[in-house]
Amino acid sequence: MKKINTLLDLSGKTAVVTGGAKGIGYGIAYRLGEAGANVVIANRNRKEGTDAANELKKLGFEAFAVKTDVSAEDDVKNLIASTMKKYSGLDILVNNAGIYPIIPLEQMSLKDFQEVISINLNGVFLCTKYAAQEMVKKGRGGKIINITSVDALHPSSVGLAHYDASKHGVWGFTKNIALELAPHGIWVNAIAPGGILTPGLKKLQDAMPKNRDSKKMIEDITRKLPMRRLGDPDEIGKVALFLASDMSSYMTGTQIVVDGGMLLFM
Repeated sequence: MKKINTLLDLSGKTAVVTGGAKGIGYGIAYRLGEAGANVVIANRNRKEGTDAANELKKLGFEAFAVKTDVSAEDDVKNLIASTMKKYSGLDILVNNAGIYPIIPLEQMSLKDFQEVISINLNGVFLCTKYAAQEMVKKGRGGKIINITSVDALHPSSVGLAHYDASKHGVWGFTKNIALELAPHGIWVNAIAPGGILTPGLKKLQDAMPKNRDSKKMIEDITRKLPMRRLGDPDEIGKVALFLASDMSSYMTGTQIVVDGGMLLFM
């Protein structure tokens, strides 16, 4: 039986975190780096990705960034190739990159819908496909963690039809790929966050029409939470560490809800 510090030790392992520069992604990258993993920050914005990697390095962690649009196949191929070139292996993939513009159905264009599906769902497919190929080739197993949402189980807001479709898709994809990759010792699981206080949520507040009270929006969200507060990105990071480590050695094809009890009121 392994000791607790050994179970959580990711030394010698390499983790790719998409959308890892801010919010939930950075919270996850931090915890994996703290546990000893080499962390690859994949981010559309080169500067934000590089800044996040440098911040992790200042803390004594091993990290570097690769500019990546997860919806672009060539970018994803380059991400995986760059990771393999630098660290000669890939053990953990966290599919976190995602967008959630609020657009009512009547105003939603096909382009709006396709953009969300392209990043939130196609991106998970592409990253999983090329990361899994390397994991299988190396023959030492691996962990794939997909960040879904409570919206994969129950809608949280009008205007997120495209987002909800994408997250239901990621949850279905997670279960099927868990079946396919289990014979290779690759465990595939998901985390479904509820209301988490991230820069993305702040940006959403700032973009709200002047006739809508952004403070009231946050109050409405927290009122639905038995804990009466939004979550912190680190609270997702800690669960990701659990799934990335040997603490979750007998888990695949499952989804962990981390929502402060939000679904209890839905």
